[in-house]
Amino acid sequence: MTSPSPDLVIRRARTSDILGIRALVAPLAERRVLVSKEAVTYYEAVQEFRVAEREGEVVGCGALHVMWEDLAEIRTLAVADGLLGTGLGGRILEALVEDARELGIRRLFCLTFEVPFFTRHGFSAIEGQAVSAEVYAELLRSYDEGVAEFLDLERVKPNTLGNTRMLRTLE
Repeated sequence: MTSPSPDLVIRRARTSDILGIRALVAPLAERRVLVSKEAVTYYEAVQEFRVAEREGEVVGCGALHVMWEDLAEIRTLAVADGLLGTGLGGRILEALVEDARELGIRRLFCLTFEVPFFTRHGFSAIEGQAVSAEVYAELLRSYDEGVAEFLDLERVKPNTLGNTRMLRTLE
């Protein structure tokens, strides 16, 4: 594993990073690895994102989306092709884990094709629901597609077919 360059920084995203995030995500969305989203969706969620920046360019990103009192989703975790295998994805993920801890989140969910990566970072595949029936009923009221994916609702199956639902409990 090659290490990322020392001039690389992981920080909170700004609105000026959205074009870079979208450019990073676009080829992954075309390959159906990540879900394609409208620009407005990224702007609405900018406060959820961390970015990796090198020489003014966004070369990695990831978001933490709170779903419930003790539950959040890791979303849109992506690294530039030239930096795959350098540990950058893990560094972004751990920054998001720290954000989760600061918010009092105890469980992290992800929907992914990258099972070995998330397994190395403490996630385990899950079947069924990871929330009580009462919380499930509350989450059904959300308009967020990611929440629908978490609930494993049929209406999102065409977009998420083949993905693995994973969960990590924070200590």
